[in-house]
Parts: sequence; structure tokens; C-alpha cells
Amino acid sequence: MRLVVKLGGTLLDSEDSRTRLARELAGIQKRGIELVVVHGGGKQMTRFLTERGIESRFVGGLRVSTPEVIDAVLKVLAGTVNHQLVSALVGAGAEAVGLSGIDAALTEAEQLAPDLGAVGKPVRTNAKLLEVLCGSGFLPVVACVAGDRRGNVYNVNADQMAVACAAGFRADQLHFLTDVDGVKGSDGNIIPQMTTADCKGLIASGIATGGMQAKLNAATEGIRGGIGRVVIAPGAMADVAARLLDGDSVGTKLVA
Repeated sequence: MRLVVKLGGTLLDSEDSRTRLARELAGIQKRGIELVVVHGGGKQMTRFLTERGIESRFVGGLRVSTPEVIDAVLKVLAGTVNHQLVSALVGAGAEAVGLSGIDAALTEAEQLAPDLGAVGKPVRTNAKLLEVLCGSGFLPVVACVAGDRRGNVYNVNADQMAVACAAGFRADQLHFLTDVDGVKGSDGNIIPQMTTADCKGLIASGIATGGMQAKLNAATEGIRGGIGRVVIAPGAMADVAARLLDGDSVGTKLVA
């Protein structure tokens, strides 16, 4: 079985949370799962930029990426956040390998929109690299940075990066582990199951905005791209990765 797990940056900001998740992910890999981890780091990015007097601007949940932001993306996402997570996974017994989409053109991207600057939209993923690593027992840990064949660097939304990796890797399941319990409806309650049409309706009605809007758009792409099971679930829940694999009803499941 092939599984892609996307970890939100907030979950990785605490050493305790990072260590727990690393232990759980290392545990499910030992079941024989071919596992790829994709991570964000928005909270860490915002803090880094604020400390340097650089304003963070967002459009539709995506960070406008100036040259200064791209420099921070390479230092924070592909640097500190990635290596801290890899170290935690190695400490938990996994042979983790830190990567970004730039490495071996793992994920190629193109500019999403001029007003967003160097925000990239993934256009293809080199599944061969993931297959070679997973087939040899390694655990790829991918930072949400991508490039193109002209040497450009793009900041890619981590949810979109996870979908691109999952689709290219032909993953059976994609789990978004985040800092919320799932997708909330107009009544504030968690929706256990949604269709792609439901996602579109939540966004159109203004209920799902910002980061959740970006997540639902990415999840919809994943379903349409043939990923068998996409779940948005609370990463703070103990043993959440194993529970999702075992079919427990946790968070929100996206279906066609």
C-alpha cells in the first residue's frame, strides 16, 4: 500500500508534537506501508518574516511570494523545518531522507498567477525518485518547494504539493493531518464525509476560507486525480495515522 501524509506546519512547531508524529509515522512504515511525508511550515515562515520586518500577504489562502519570501522558503521550509522533521523521524527509527521538489526535479511547477509572485502550481511529479527511495526502505520527507527546467524556484502550497506527490506516486490514500478536527459546516460541527460538490459549495458560501479553502481545493484535485481515499484529520489526536489506516471515522473523508 502507498500512503502520502501531509503534515501542517503548526503540528511541527512544537518539539513534543513533532516527536510524537515522527514516532507514529515510523510505526506505520514498519507495517510495510510505502510512505511519503509532505510538510508545510506556514507558521514558522510567518514568524521568520515578521522578525525581519517583512509583511506576509495572502490571496485565497496562498502567500504572495516575493524574492524575500522565496529566500525565507528555502531557509525555513527546505531548511530548518525539513531537517527538524527528518531528525525526529530518524530518532524514531525511520530511514528518513529530506527533499524538496527541486531535488532531481521531483516536483516541477509553473507560476500560478502574476499577482502571487513566485507561487507555483505543480504540473508533474517524478514518481521514479519516490519509488526508488520507498522501494529501498527510505522515507522521503518533502518540503513544499518546487522548481522548473529553467532554474526558477517556486513556493508551493503544501496541500497542493501533497496532492501532486500522491497522484504521481499513485498513492492509495492521502491524509492531511492539520491543526483542526476536520471540515466544519455552517453549524460549526465537523462534516464526516463530503463530496467534491460539497467542497465547492462550502467555498462558494464563504464558510471555507483561507487555508481551509486551499485545502479543499487541493483535496478535490486529489479525488479527481484518482487518489482512492483523501482525509482531513486532526494531527493532534494520538495515533491518528494508525487510526486512519485502520478505517476509523476520524476527521472528514472526501469522496467523489
